[in-house]
Amino acid sequence: MTGRVVVIGVGNPFRRDDGAGPAVIEAVRPRVPAGTLLAGSDGEPGRLLTLWNRHDHVVIVEVVHTHPGRPGRLHTLSAERVAGLALRSGSTHALGLGETAALAEALDRMPCSLVVHAVEGGDFAFGTGLSAPVEAALPRLIQRVDRAVHDAHALLRET
Repeated sequence: MTGRVVVIGVGNPFRRDDGAGPAVIEAVRPRVPAGTLLAGSDGEPGRLLTLWNRHDHVVIVEVVHTHPGRPGRLHTLSAERVAGLALRSGSTHALGLGETAALAEALDRMPCSLVVHAVEGGDFAFGTGLSAPVEAALPRLIQRVDRAVHDAHALLRET
């Protein structure tokens, strides 16, 4: 079985900054190479696991809440780093990506490669629209995701 490039925007566009993941998916949609799977997710581990298989290269776009936080700050996490977060999740969702990675590992569903590009959020109130710091960080976040998608496609061509 051959792999794919899967890009998942995690978040809820009706919880202000939590909508950054879905916003990035829409921004990259016209620019990604053919064959790239773009998907949105609420971050629930079971639903995330259904979006990829073991041969895929997965890029996740997420919003995190850190203490102390600096809304708009960007983070890039490797699969190993994500797996290490299982006990101290920084996700805005009930179970974070760390728990999802641990579950994927236990079920032999970990993708070929996984990278998470995250932005720190500050406003998770009900409503639409990103806060000014997250909105200002969006172009850099989109660039990182674009680069990760193109790098993943290059890896697929090599295998």
